[in-house]
Amino acid sequence: MDFLKLIQSLDELLYEIMSWLIFYPVTLWRALTRPLKMMDYSEAELGDPAERQYSDTLSPPLFLLLTVAITHAIELSLVGQDELVTSKTGLSAFISDDSSLILVRVAFFSIFPLIMAARMVRAQHVKLDRGPLKPPFYSQCYVTAPFAMMLSGSSILLRMDVAWGVAGLLLFVFALLWFGTLQILWFAHHLRCGYWRAAGHASRAMVEALLLFAVVSQVFR
Repeated sequence: MDFLKLIQSLDELLYEIMSWLIFYPVTLWRALTRPLKMMDYSEAELGDPAERQYSDTLSPPLFLLLTVAITHAIELSLVGQDELVTSKTGLSAFISDDSSLILVRVAFFSIFPLIMAARMVRAQHVKLDRGPLKPPFYSQCYVTAPFAMMLSGSSILLRMDVAWGVAGLLLFVFALLWFGTLQILWFAHHLRCGYWRAAGHASRAMVEALLLFAVVSQVFR
């Protein structure tokens, strides 16, 4: 009986993993072309029963994880291993392989949806706990994944020759503008406020996220 349950579990796992080949491109395309709608979709899906959530896309945290993994694979093929794996200074000594590096990067990029979600909950004057925090965190993961892809792409280009470095810098600026604009629109929509007030919330959250990102990054150097 236990053996049959194991076979069934492996069958479901194989189907789930293979389905990513279809639903990852679908999710990425929607996140790039309709990011705000995807954020609303994410929150709406959390109201469905667990077995029916995100049936035609990837769940937001999984989407972020796979995006980081894919960009890391591209990095390995183009510019080689990141110095965090080879360096043994600071906490980077605990990063000994690609798997641990991917997990660390996912944690780093998860700072952005976490801080943005926390700012939204505080701005709505709701008690900050796990319940109200989850919907905005999940919705933010859908736009953080393309943002992480752009930043990683920028980093890869900057590690190449000078000509590619210019393109990397432009991609970095575009990523910040794209992500920042979405945050302003997102805060304005959910708080039902003007764009200036929304920009204030978005800017505050962005600065907090970037500072925390920079501080945590330095610990691993």
